[in-house]
Amino acid sequence: MRALRALAVLAFAALATLASAEERVSFPSYDGAGNAPVVLTGYFFAAATSPAPAIAMFHGCGGAYDKSGALSRRMREYAELFNGLGLHVLVVDSLTARYEKELCTQRNGGRRVTQANRRLDALGAIAYLADRADVDAGRIGLIGWSNGGSTVLSATNLRHHDVAAAIFKPAFAIAFYPGCEADLKRGYSPSAPLLMLVGQIDDWTPSAPCVALAKSASVMRPEIVVYPGAGHGFDSDAPVRLRKDVPNGVNPGQGVHVGGNPAAWRASRDRVVRFLAEH
Repeated sequence: MRALRALAVLAFAALATLASAEERVSFPSYDGAGNAPVVLTGYFFAAATSPAPAIAMFHGCGGAYDKSGALSRRMREYAELFNGLGLHVLVVDSLTARYEKELCTQRNGGRRVTQANRRLDALGAIAYLADRADVDAGRIGLIGWSNGGSTVLSATNLRHHDVAAAIFKPAFAIAFYPGCEADLKRGYSPSAPLLMLVGQIDDWTPSAPCVALAKSASVMRPEIVVYPGAGHGFDSDAPVRLRKDVPNGVNPGQGVHVGGNPAAWRASRDRVVRFLAEH
């Protein structure tokens, strides 16, 4: 019992330290007119030393915040992980500036914040980080979950003119259970080493198109890990539940399953750490 209490105290202290280091920031997306871009908000978590590599994080369709309006547990825990590895972290909020709170209950074809919008957000985030004196401009990466994972794919695909034309490009990229169909159909030509982490039984963003996308790249072929028995949102301790309010997925109108898988969560965390060490 004492050991558990000690661990709880240490965890609380770590989160408190992380919270005290966060900086609310704003920066322009590449979205919008040149003289009137969309101005995004986000949180910057500084590493212990500078200049340091940085990673920009992109939330899923539910947004960057929890029901209380605080930055979500997933965002905070990964920010803590990356800070501990010596990386600055930028959490990018793509929704608030566009007067949206979530996209999950909107049909894919009718979403008011599109992947084109979010791709331009990612390019703006890279440029913002590259301009900071405390960031190593040559070592900026991207990571995203679900809809944010799709953002990572889009923002690293040289088949998009704006990605090919960008002055600053990411040095590495990680996508958790992204929707891969759009960039598979377009053709995927990566601008950076990419790691995809997907669940074998995901019925929201299925793994098969991501496997096909990884195989389709002829240069700098993406790495992909498919976790057996894992579904959407496997990197959490949340129980698996059926979300009937989601109109998209493998079986439109029947809902999608979302929830954690302890084995996949542990393995994916370890794989992310190794990937960052490699790049």
